[in-house]
Amino acid sequence: MIYLDPVYFLFILPPLLLSFFAQWRVKTTFQQMSQVPAGMTGAESARRMLDAGGLSHVEIEAVQGHLSDHYDPRHKVLRLSPEVYGGRSMAALGVACHEAGHAFQDARSYAPLVIRNMAVPAANIGSNIGAMMASIGLFLSFSVPKIGNLLLIIGIVLFSGVVVFQLVNLPVEFDASARARRHLVEYGLIRDNEEQYVAKVLNAAALTYVAATLQAVMTLAYFIFRAMNNRN
Repeated sequence: MIYLDPVYFLFILPPLLLSFFAQWRVKTTFQQMSQVPAGMTGAESARRMLDAGGLSHVEIEAVQGHLSDHYDPRHKVLRLSPEVYGGRSMAALGVACHEAGHAFQDARSYAPLVIRNMAVPAANIGSNIGAMMASIGLFLSFSVPKIGNLLLIIGIVLFSGVVVFQLVNLPVEFDASARARRHLVEYGLIRDNEEQYVAKVLNAAALTYVAATLQAVMTLAYFIFRAMNNRN
């Protein structure tokens, strides 16, 4: 499979290292900003942000897991992890209002979010079947070239859905963070000089999205590189 190919590591090592760094950055930054107190909990800040924006119909629930926070567009529910839901820190406010930003995007039919939601099925297929098919195609290309190359091409097409999803996901996540930072100050939930603390948490989280996108792009580039070599 691809993991036995040294060339694969040349493609995947940079985004992999960036991913490890991003995860460490998120963990340490969240811990640091969790020590900076806020005047309300994450759930309270998200509720006030949603209400001020006319989204009182969006519910907020606590969900188990560490930083498992997300917005469910189907049920119009904001689900926050325990440390964010009940946390009284700048870290909790930043994460909670970032997720509330997704609710604003949903209510305003934010184009990149609509495209991202449409790309979810293709991304799910690409990340599972596409990657597996491309890997099997590479393995078979040495013994059964015609079948192997065909499977590799099909895998590349399917895995492209993952790349499209990740590329569209970047503006969605960046916009949600921008909305959170703007509305926290605009609605009087934090003071101007406190926005820097929220920004640190959201900027650290943004790095994880960049790393995931780069990893998908470089994996696709590796598959294409091998497909082109097989034709020569």
